[in-house]
Amino acid sequence: MDIQLATVNDAKEIANMSRDYIEEGLDWSWTEAKVAYAVREPETIVAVAKTGDLLTGFSIMFFKESTAHLSLLAVKPIYRRLGIGRELVSWLEESAKTAGTFYISLEVRKNNTVAQNFYQNLGYIPNNIVEGYYQQKEAAIKMVKDLSVA
Repeated sequence: MDIQLATVNDAKEIANMSRDYIEEGLDWSWTEAKVAYAVREPETIVAVAKTGDLLTGFSIMFFKESTAHLSLLAVKPIYRRLGIGRELVSWLEESAKTAGTFYISLEVRKNNTVAQNFYQNLGYIPNNIVEGYYQQKEAAIKMVKDLSVA
């Protein structure tokens, strides 16, 4: 497995994975055009995990002045529990440290306890619940990690 920056050619597959694995039950917002825009955006990292030419996972993180926000992370179901998600997060955290950013935030669906446990095992701390966060349909748990103390 190799983790690398995504290209515009990866946008369609990333968008489809977002629709199928992250945005299920919601209106599809991370379309191919939106992902392609993120790939081109200099303050965003879109990383992909690949085995050969096969895209097995991806992540999207936006950087601000002193913080970063992990917007999306998905691994294809048959490749889950193999450490790919952990490697993607680690890669993003190292990128954040290199950029001088030590505070990362994210949201996860309130009913997605698997994702909550995944992030907690990586040192992310739940700090808030936002009702109706996902298109007024579902609550989110906001989580944070301070890399300077991790």
